[in-house]
Amino acid sequence: MNLSLITPVYNEQENLPFLFEAIYAVMNSLNHSWEVILVDDGSRDHSLSVLQEYAQKDPQHIRVISFRRNFGQTAAIAAGLDYAQGEIIILLDADMQNDPADIPMMLAKLDEGYDLVSGWRKSRKDNAITRNFPSMIANWLISRVTGVHLHDYGCTLKVYRRDVLEGFRLYGEMHRFIPVYASSVGAKITEVQVNHSPRKFGKTKYGLERTVKVVLDLFTVKFLVAFSSKPIYLFGGTGGLLMSVGAAMMFYLLVRRLFFLVSVTGSPLFQVSAMFFTLGFQSLLMGLIAELLVRTYHESQRKPTYTVRSMINLDQDPRD
Repeated sequence: MNLSLITPVYNEQENLPFLFEAIYAVMNSLNHSWEVILVDDGSRDHSLSVLQEYAQKDPQHIRVISFRRNFGQTAAIAAGLDYAQGEIIILLDADMQNDPADIPMMLAKLDEGYDLVSGWRKSRKDNAITRNFPSMIANWLISRVTGVHLHDYGCTLKVYRRDVLEGFRLYGEMHRFIPVYASSVGAKITEVQVNHSPRKFGKTKYGLERTVKVVLDLFTVKFLVAFSSKPIYLFGGTGGLLMSVGAAMMFYLLVRRLFFLVSVTGSPLFQVSAMFFTLGFQSLLMGLIAELLVRTYHESQRKPTYTVRSMINLDQDPRD
């Protein structure tokens, strides 16, 4: 199996016939074996019935996963990745706002040596206030914090080499951060402009509240990518800074006491400096505990702290 196309589905019964028509037109034109994994995320309409109908007609290409309830887009993508057999993974929305006709162009870009090709909806056909503007802010913030600069993290249409998706699990709303995880293992990433169409049927499942979730998830991603192997750098650095501020305040109070006879304990700075020093020491201890947890995590699972792109004259895992 060369290509696995993964599509989360939630209340898209009107769009599915058009989606299948577009997918068949594209995938049959490619010189690859392929499969489509559609994950019904607890749809309340007749989406599952439509999916079952197509799966019965074409068991060679169409696979369907049905959730017991709505778990969210990230969980649907994670399930698709778990069951996909392809060497190349393609993610696509079911609402027909992404154009499957862009897939061959993105695969050609992948053949240039990239590991991840991300879609960029430059001419996005969504509400400017509730969708486009918050998305623009979120994309700028994610790019600035993570160092992985993309114009459109929220575009589901992306193409991956399977090996850059190994070694991490998706939770919450983390699917949009897959490029960040891929970059952390050395993936070569590029971005291409893709078509975007206004929604014809159904309604969007996301609003302004999603931006808040993205910002909160960003803290988790930054920690996992930058400090998961050495948490002492974060906790120890923060603790050292707090202890230094507390020590500087203490020194200032001591100088005032020796040269100006001002009471140390009578100043509110005494309580503040003591609090800073205590918090700094606690942060340092948390860093040491986190280091022990990280070492236990890696050693108990024999999980390496590195990823290998390729090997020459080696075909055995040194952990075997």
